[in-house]
Amino acid sequence: MTYAPPPWPDGPGSPRSAGSVPPAPAFASPLEQPPHAAGAYIPPSPVPVFASVESVPASPSRGRRASIWLFALLAVLLVALVGYFLTFLGPGASIIGMIVALVPFAVVLIAVRIIDRWEPEPRGLVVFAIAWGAVASVGIALLADLGVTLLIGNSDSVARDLFSNVVQAPVVEEVAKALGLLLIFFTARHAIDGPVDGIVYGALVGAGFAFTENIQYFAISYLDGGAEDLTGTFFVRGILSPFAHAMFTAVTGFALGLAARRGARGGRAVGALGLGLMGAIALHAFWNGSAMLGDFFALYLTLQVPLFIGFMIGILALRREEARLTHARLAEYASAGWFTAQEVDMLATPSGRRDAMRWAKTLRTDRSAIMRSFIADATALAAARQRAISGRDAAAAEDETVLLKRTAAARASLLSI
Repeated sequence: MTYAPPPWPDGPGSPRSAGSVPPAPAFASPLEQPPHAAGAYIPPSPVPVFASVESVPASPSRGRRASIWLFALLAVLLVALVGYFLTFLGPGASIIGMIVALVPFAVVLIAVRIIDRWEPEPRGLVVFAIAWGAVASVGIALLADLGVTLLIGNSDSVARDLFSNVVQAPVVEEVAKALGLLLIFFTARHAIDGPVDGIVYGALVGAGFAFTENIQYFAISYLDGGAEDLTGTFFVRGILSPFAHAMFTAVTGFALGLAARRGARGGRAVGALGLGLMGAIALHAFWNGSAMLGDFFALYLTLQVPLFIGFMIGILALRREEARLTHARLAEYASAGWFTAQEVDMLATPSGRRDAMRWAKTLRTDRSAIMRSFIADATALAAARQRAISGRDAAAAEDETVLLKRTAAARASLLSI
């Protein structure tokens, strides 16, 4: 296969030499972000070499892993949490509650997986996000509840219930969940490239929290009223509102992801998270308040369902923007000969990816795994270049170099006889 020569000269002063990339055209969508820094110069593609497996570098993992010490902390908190459930709910009710809670938990995870399909997040961070919600966030909420009880008492008054459900729970729980997002941002910041990534991590933290909270609710319902009460609680929490906590915390994640896309660091990132947190607390308080201050089912149909539909439409719009951004970044590499225009369309559109996977399965040997790696690395390559353009990752060029080698090797393997 032959390559066209580079579309620009390599000498100093050329319009495409390092540090002199012309500004991008005006952005057509409010979700798009202008560049904050020039991307690294893209060298022209060499004549393809059919690399051996040994010569292909490993996928970049720098800035995409949670600290082992955070997992150790979660392990300690998990032991304490299990002890709490066994002590106050008993092993039988706890196991029943956990089995029933797995149903809405699985539904939410499947939905998040669909959202995350475009650029799948590292498995270690996915596990950490869920574990933080299920263990640390719940532990923080339980400790806060104990502290408030010791401070102001635990009466059965309407005012106390209203404060607990509409003020205390939304604030404490969303702050605890947001802390997990902040830890991911500062310890594995390259994993959050934009709003969709923030939504995914927020939804995962929320799903983990809802799973543990549901164990408690379902176990208490079973202890109080047997299978009948458990069925009613499952209908409300498992059928009508499995996505509630995931949606609340996804708002916080969206704000953090948008800030990351714009190159925010330190205080600016924390400030953006704070704005998203206010939105999550408001949604949480509104949800809890609708169950106490009005006709829950009427408000559910007239407000909560339209809100959820709007949330889904917003995610689809963000997914479309992610695809556009991937296409724009890969087109820059295509100009230097690393991809063809047809390959960019294949890698950066949902229909193109589906066609590519079907084609890979028809080759002499099934090469769908290679095609899947090719798509994943090309998407990561576009994200790395976006980090360089946003000015938030000075070392993004290193990731670009590795990912260019990986995509070139995968491309050569796909085209080999």
